[in-house]
Amino acid sequence: MSLLKDQVAIITGAGTGIGAATAVRFAREGASLVLVGRRREKLDEVVARIGQSARVSVVPGDVREQKVSEEAVRTADERFGRLDVLVNNAAFMRAVSFIEVDFDAWRQMLDVILFGCVRFSREAARLMIAKGIAGRIVNVTSIHGTQAEAGASSYGAAKAAVNQFTRCMTVELAPHNIRTNAVAPGFVDTPMSWADGVCELETEFFIEQYVRRRRIPMARAGRPEEVAAAILFLASEESSYVNGHVLTVDGGLTCAF
Repeated sequence: MSLLKDQVAIITGAGTGIGAATAVRFAREGASLVLVGRRREKLDEVVARIGQSARVSVVPGDVREQKVSEEAVRTADERFGRLDVLVNNAAFMRAVSFIEVDFDAWRQMLDVILFGCVRFSREAARLMIAKGIAGRIVNVTSIHGTQAEAGASSYGAAKAAVNQFTRCMTVELAPHNIRTNAVAPGFVDTPMSWADGVCELETEFFIEQYVRRRRIPMARAGRPEEVAAAILFLASEESSYVNGHVLTVDGGLTCAF
């Protein structure tokens, strides 16, 4: 079944990890794509993985810049004639105590995760409304939006804000037949798992706490493709009566203690 046949999607943070996996899955499901990311070479690698360049446009740029959201939506409209799905995935994480971090770092975190989502959602919703499209917006948040961890205050606050922004958009956009939902991953094997040359998923602490002791009941980290499958569900008509929901994809981590 092609769940996104003849539909058009914008994906931010599409060069690596969950964004790249979502792009590949969406293309397999029949979608034409506009891929947004800071590094052109990474976007080109994803296009090569998809292997159907005629159905993919890339917009290199930073989601902190308004012109990037405008260009992405304009590209979808001018090249493909419509926009059905937006996936707000762009993010980064920097572990540091809130006592030590300066406000510029807080602003950067919020600007990428929260305001990047706001910029793209506004531009996408305007086009969907103008064309009378029953669109879908899917925001990639995190279990950090509801669970607390030392060193993740700005990241967690930004993700929590996106969760609530998702719900607020649901109320405002439902009269236009636009659905908004979010996916909240737990530990996932992506480049964000790496810091200072070390993958946290391979450390003895992670293996002992989350695998051997099964703080993650499934005893492993997730794969980007598994999160992409959840995003696809919310982006397709398979979830036609799901609206304003934050879908947790964490192997059971937030159920355990």
